Amino acid sequence: MATVALPQPTLAQWPRRITQPLPGIALLAAIGLIGKFIEQRIALYGKTHHLHLPNIEYVLWAILIGLVVANTIGVPRIFQAGIATYDFWLKTGIVLLGARFLVGDLAVMGPVSLVLVLIELALAIGFMTWLGRAFGLSRNLSALLAVGSSVCGVSAIIATQGAIDADDEDASFAIAAILALGAISLLVFPLIGHALGMSDHAFGLWSGLAVDNTAEAVATGAIYSETAQKFAVLAKTTRNAMIGFVVLGFALRWASSKATEFKESKAAFLWRKFPKFVLGFLLISALASLHVFDKSQTAALGNLSRWAFLLTFAGVGLRTDIRALFKQGIRPFVVGALGEVAIATLTLGLVLAASRLAHF
Repeated sequence: MATVALPQPTLAQWPRRITQPLPGIALLAAIGLIGKFIEQRIALYGKTHHLHLPNIEYVLWAILIGLVVANTIGVPRIFQAGIATYDFWLKTGIVLLGARFLVGDLAVMGPVSLVLVLIELALAIGFMTWLGRAFGLSRNLSALLAVGSSVCGVSAIIATQGAIDADDEDASFAIAAILALGAISLLVFPLIGHALGMSDHAFGLWSGLAVDNTAEAVATGAIYSETAQKFAVLAKTTRNAMIGFVVLGFALRWASSKATEFKESKAAFLWRKFPKFVLGFLLISALASLHVFDKSQTAALGNLSRWAFLLTFAGVGLRTDIRALFKQGIRPFVVGALGEVAIATLTLGLVLAASRLAHF
């Protein structure tokens, strides 16, 4: 008698779907924690020996460790499913990040500083995009460098990567360029500030406008003075708050350019490609601005966001093929360096002019 093969019940797949990613997630966490440990040990060494060492964040360490593992011993198949979840942790981290950005922070900055932030965003995005095209970089890599230099460095690059379907190699290149140049700024900016006799307010504003990664921007201000650090934090936080809008703009532009390839309506395509996590970020930010969360809840959301990013950055390194990176050549770093120097020079001129007009 012939037998009939019956399909397995769908519910039988659920235990496997739940447990299969666990080894890879554990690997992401281990790499991220090692990166965090290295960052903390370097910071402790600098504090103990009274040295102003560049704050190389766990972000870079996690990516570097992941790169070494992936491109030497390789990643066994058992870890692949968990490593692939890094995109989920990315979007989760971006949404939770909204709790740290309050609309009320904009008022403390003052109208002149707010205008400078908007000018910096426009200049950085426009110039870096043009420079990337002039050097023959891909459209996606140019976009990642532009958004990384205009908003908040690594977080903006990772968020935009998901919004425009950029490759992990492009994201890794952009992140490496932004972090490397941020570490250099930590050393160079205070020297320029003292040479020009900049006030604490002006220097802090310049640091917040021109230094891309938050940690480096805050540290640069702190090296100058405590007051400069406060203004650097405010200016950088204001730039960071624009991440949702900037990523949204790039996502809409990317989707619009691809819409002709599909027969469905443009509105439907835009919505399908629209990064929904951006809406989550804006919602959490609005709730935080309305004081829906108390201090402990806001701190908890911030910690959860950092944990999500810890897993994300480890995943970026593990999924990056360094051989593909070499195919890009030195051009992305040249574009990043030229762009950062131009942006730093332009924002310095704007801050110096504004400080004379507004007397700060």
